[in-house]
Amino acid sequence: MANSCALVWLRRDLRCDDHAALYHALRRFERVYCAFVFDTDILDALPRKQDRRVEFIHASVLQLHGALQALSASAGVPGGGLIVRHGSAAQCIVQLARSLGVQEVLTNRDYEPEAIARDQRVAQDLSGLGIAFSDYKDQVLLDRDEVLTQQGQPYSVFTPYKRAWLQKLDAFQLKPYPVALYARHLAPIPVEERLPALEQLGFERTNLQALPMPAGMDGAQQLLQDFLPRMHAYQEARDFPGRKGVSYLSVHLRFGTVSIRALAGLALQRAVQGDEGAQTWLSELAWRDFYFMILWHHPHVVTQSFRPEYERVLWDDAPQLWQAWCEARTGYPLVDAAMRQLHQTGYMHNRLRMVVASFLTKDLGIDWRRGERHFAEHLNDYDLSANNGGWQWAASTGCDAQPWFRIFNPVTQSQRFDPDGRFIRRYVPELARLPDKHIHFPAGMKPLELQACGVQLGVDYPHPVVDHASARQRTLMRFHFLQSDR
Repeated sequence: MANSCALVWLRRDLRCDDHAALYHALRRFERVYCAFVFDTDILDALPRKQDRRVEFIHASVLQLHGALQALSASAGVPGGGLIVRHGSAAQCIVQLARSLGVQEVLTNRDYEPEAIARDQRVAQDLSGLGIAFSDYKDQVLLDRDEVLTQQGQPYSVFTPYKRAWLQKLDAFQLKPYPVALYARHLAPIPVEERLPALEQLGFERTNLQALPMPAGMDGAQQLLQDFLPRMHAYQEARDFPGRKGVSYLSVHLRFGTVSIRALAGLALQRAVQGDEGAQTWLSELAWRDFYFMILWHHPHVVTQSFRPEYERVLWDDAPQLWQAWCEARTGYPLVDAAMRQLHQTGYMHNRLRMVVASFLTKDLGIDWRRGERHFAEHLNDYDLSANNGGWQWAASTGCDAQPWFRIFNPVTQSQRFDPDGRFIRRYVPELARLPDKHIHFPAGMKPLELQACGVQLGVDYPHPVVDHASARQRTLMRFHFLQSDR
């Protein structure tokens, strides 16, 4: 295409290797610009001006700018880099495409309903200017209608979905996009381009630098190299929050600073050799695709139960219990430790996400949507599809969900997955002197025993806000009435 020009719109794909939209643009066009927009339609709605996710994105964008410059220079085209804007993304991209005189805007596909609607508006506005718009699969391995039942319907149960998913996960699906081969088509960005400082975006520094969450492509590779020697133990170690058993790559998958194809390829290579840890980790990547697929086919799950009959569940309006859960004052140490981890770091171990979600919905009887929104506000790796799917799984309202009559016991979960109280002691240090057998439920100790450990319930640590056995019976009745009405 003679003298052709394109714009690659980066969103949740902050890397320049194995990148679908960037590859297609560089292969098809002579000059390719890359742009990222700090979208005020999203940022202005955030409740706080200290947000670890914004700081992580900002650091990753800075790194991506440098990586694009280096990639451009290595191809003999100095002056490359990333064009960055701060404003409404839908407007900025259209304006930028027009001012650059491009023939097409290319981007990687998003699956969230609001993002889909935004992209449709952008495509329409660009079409009015005679500019094409195209999107590509990049943040998942298999999307939309690529994995269907024999009847041509989307799956609603994970296990058969995973079997079909694995059958389709061949070398072609995992093949990386060779971006560097066409790097000579990267266009120099205007010399007046300046990347805004975090403060210019209206945000302040957080404690991100003190947390083990390295940003950008380099950060992703650092964490990956740390995880690879531990992957074989993932199946056994992943459920214990006091151990280093998981990859910690979720935030990098969320913002695309690492290629999902590269991760799946590494896991599959080991899985076919019988590595059970790799097999289990590959299953987690399948769960990720599964929830993206559910969101695509059933966008109603954003605000409603996947299974419509569960919209009739009568949740409790319990403001004091809600506040106790939010403020880590439930009297159940593992739940409180998990909530403190979330608020202090923006991260929560996956086992604990299930525990605290079950506690909110089945011990406290509070609507899963409230917990889902709380996680959306605080999680560094918040992803609508997985977060929604996880909450509906715990609340028994979703697809392939935990059966309503199976209710996590927060004490036995603690005893099983934090047996020596290592995790609890880290985030609930006021209980540090309690013996291992009692740290999971201080309310079961005698007052003199607590006093010997420097703890007074109601002063140093709260009494349990509910009795689990009684709460369990209330939940069984709540769902049993629903079943009897069917």
